Amino acid sequence: MASHRRPKQPSRTRVTVLTATAAAAVAFSAQTGAQAAPKPKIDEVKSKVDDLYHEAEEATEQHSQAEERRSKLQKEVSQIQDRVARGQQELNTLRDQIGSVASAQYRSGGIDPALQLFLSSDPDDYLDKASAIGRVTDQQADVLASIQDKQRALAQERAEATAKLADLEDVRKTLGEKKKKIQGKLSEARKLLNTLTAEEQARLKQEEQERAAKAERASRASAPRLDLGNEAPASGLGAAALAAAATQLGKPYQSGEEGPYAYDCSGLTQWAYRQAGARLSRVTYTQQNDGTKIGRSQLKPGDLVFFNGLSHVGLYAGNNTILHAPKPGAVVRYESMDYMGTFQFGVRIGG
Repeated sequence: MASHRRPKQPSRTRVTVLTATAAAAVAFSAQTGAQAAPKPKIDEVKSKVDDLYHEAEEATEQHSQAEERRSKLQKEVSQIQDRVARGQQELNTLRDQIGSVASAQYRSGGIDPALQLFLSSDPDDYLDKASAIGRVTDQQADVLASIQDKQRALAQERAEATAKLADLEDVRKTLGEKKKKIQGKLSEARKLLNTLTAEEQARLKQEEQERAAKAERASRASAPRLDLGNEAPASGLGAAALAAAATQLGKPYQSGEEGPYAYDCSGLTQWAYRQAGARLSRVTYTQQNDGTKIGRSQLKPGDLVFFNGLSHVGLYAGNNTILHAPKPGAVVRYESMDYMGTFQFGVRIGG
């Protein structure tokens, strides 16, 4: 009779060795992976986050430009539609006049053949031939000519409205794309910041708070003001705009906003000059053409200053300092031009 032996169980020592070996392998694998993707340094993260904020601001300006275009197109479409409605009403009145003439002729013994042709066939086809019909009375010919002119004008305006509506739809799509891009850049910046340790995040936050505190201290009449030098302003207009902007110190940056509770960069400059009595266009790409371009050495307080491929604008305040709405998470403040990236040029408004 065959005996049935139970399989030999691995010893506890062997299990322990295998487990330790597996754990070591996992740890080594994790260590190798970590070495393959080294953690970015805090300065690298800060630089990349600043770049992302600049890209988000550029998309914000493009969004504002598209929004301005959308608003203009919407207004133009409404005006055309109003003209079409009035024109159609005038056309109906003219057609009623022809009907009245036809009724009078019927009561007097019959409808004029020209009118019969008009009433019984395609009006456009008839109106093209109307000049060849010599038996229409002068009154009828005038009315028919007016109808022809009105129909042509209406056709042209309807075509214009159709084209603008198509443009409007394209702009609405662009708005959606730009908004998505802004949100994507900000989301990417948040994810990058989250790769930092709590201590590193606290350090960056403290640096930002210290820069913001300088603006707050400068805005208090009782505290020593920021040293802006004693440069003469570009003009009375520039001085007034700069003074208006200074009243907004501490207000938050918000994409697409133009005051009075929050601003983006070009929203602040537009608002400030509006308070001074001048009208600026809405975005950096058009504000650059609202005045005379000047170099850095020519800057005076009140001039517009543009940076980073026209993605950012502020007001020159003197002593190498600007007053601006900086970026998401920040407030309207003074800042050294040394922190602003690539200087493009200045623009003097009305001076």
